[in-house]
Amino acid sequence: MGVVVTDNLKVSLQCVEAASKASKVLGMITRQFRVLDKSSFVILYKGFIRPHLEYAVQAWSPYLRKDIGGLERVQRKATKLVKGFKCLTYEQRLQRLHLTTLEDRKMRGDLIETYKLLTGKENVDSGCFFQLDGSHDSTRGHQYKLQKHRSRLDVRKNFSATEWSQSGTSCLHMSSKLILLSRSKTVSMPAADGAIKATASTPVNIK
Repeated sequence: MGVVVTDNLKVSLQCVEAASKASKVLGMITRQFRVLDKSSFVILYKGFIRPHLEYAVQAWSPYLRKDIGGLERVQRKATKLVKGFKCLTYEQRLQRLHLTTLEDRKMRGDLIETYKLLTGKENVDSGCFFQLDGSHDSTRGHQYKLQKHRSRLDVRKNFSATEWSQSGTSCLHMSSKLILLSRSKTVSMPAADGAIKATASTPVNIK
């Protein structure tokens, strides 16, 4: 599968490998193109750099801040290649390129995939991964809240089901809306500091 996991289920080595591969491609692009405009950069970044950072990310799912930061540094460095962008902050560069942070993309992808599994939109038995909370009628939120079991390993504690259960009904509706709009050109995603636009190309992976 190409994913490196140690015997204690830590994925730090996989994060280093992914960042290293993406950095090598970034170096090749830097040597070949002295100046890049926005459209050219987006094509090169989405086609050759970001796939290395997100390959099978649902399987290894980084949760340590140092691992997330290591992956994010590659994208942070890459966005400076666009002409006139070096003087901008990272958030400003992302907004002008219609990109989101890798952490936000991962969380959104996890929520969408969880929604599709729970609502039968995937040909997969959701019971193999999740167990619905039978007490949802007496609690706040949506009817697809999941049971959170005690876990010994950090990798299980940071499973995407935790984020899903903590989300409200608005997140459930948003996941459904994102799937319906996934073939359109742009999707506006609410963020802490406002809406960030992200390009969409397929129902499964929101670009």
